[in-house]
Amino acid sequence: MITSRFAAAGVAAAALVSPSPAAALLTALPAEAASTRTLELRGGLTLRLPAEWRVYEVRSDWTRVVTGRCAKPKGSYFTPGCDGFWILGPKAIKVGHESFNPYTGKTPFYPATDVQLCPADRKWGLSFASAKPRVEGLRQVGPGHKAAYREWAVVCRSTTGKVKSRLTQREWYLPQTRILVVDQWNTPGLSGVLARARWR
Repeated sequence: MITSRFAAAGVAAAALVSPSPAAALLTALPAEAASTRTLELRGGLTLRLPAEWRVYEVRSDWTRVVTGRCAKPKGSYFTPGCDGFWILGPKAIKVGHESFNPYTGKTPFYPATDVQLCPADRKWGLSFASAKPRVEGLRQVGPGHKAAYREWAVVCRSTTGKVKSRLTQREWYLPQTRILVVDQWNTPGLSGVLARARWR
């Protein structure tokens, strides 16, 4: 399970909406800057997030970080129109490959058996443009830790097959810690947040 604790100086506890009491605690930490909040994850990984980013534990091991507009922040993984990214733990990784097989990183994170809605518009269907990532390598996630990083090209098509939108699904996978970060919105600042992560 991904466990989390949030801290933001001067932010009221009511600012965090969470479906379960165990999801998160919001407390004041004088040492933290007023513009950030701290998110503690499994394995001792700690992220410092911009204060305006909102965190929702949708269910165990499925945590959504909303960075912009989002009508249904506690919606399922494929709920469209929700700017942000996902932080996923072992239960999500176990069903993260197509047909709900375990995610390994060799294929995109796609916990489904059929065509899902495009993140940008629910009228379009989502598909991957290639069976191979267009970018693959390692990315720093705090001192002494590197994630397997991949970028997958995504195409959104109309019901007639016309390409309506293109986007990139970015993935940072830490197999030993069993944490996967998935971003379909090219979230500004996310790479830096992960690179500046702390471990305890």
